[in-house]
Amino acid sequence: MSRKETYESRTEELLMPIAEAAGVEIYDVEYVKEGSDYYLRAYIDKPGGVDINDCERVSRILSDALDEKDFIQDAYILEVSSPGLGRALKKDRHLEKSLGEEVEVKTYKPVDNSKEFSGVLKTYDENSITIEAEGRELVFAKADIAVIRLALDF
Repeated sequence: MSRKETYESRTEELLMPIAEAAGVEIYDVEYVKEGSDYYLRAYIDKPGGVDINDCERVSRILSDALDEKDFIQDAYILEVSSPGLGRALKKDRHLEKSLGEEVEVKTYKPVDNSKEFSGVLKTYDENSITIEAEGRELVFAKADIAVIRLALDF
């Protein structure tokens, strides 16, 4: 397991009881380097969405728990937020919740002369994702997908 994966996993373990007590669910945890700074991001959600008070409450408790355990060697910035309306669907549990929803798919390489597709998420398995777009089904290998996210519909 890489350092990044270890930090994300251990943070998620610390976050589980905090999220449960706060009445929110963990959407994702990521540890990334952007420029010269490291960020530890915890995305939380609940039916109807989270608000700033939810994020602040979870952030304060998580920050204290992280300080106590002190397993992250680098200096980092902790952020706790909502995954947002156009949330990335990174895990199978995200895909499961989004079946029947409008999604946007971006691929690494062109497929039928395009790298961007939108349609309704129909199915997925460990290797592929299927959307229905313009009356036809499009199947993408997960390895070919750069990002899949909920479509923003205004």
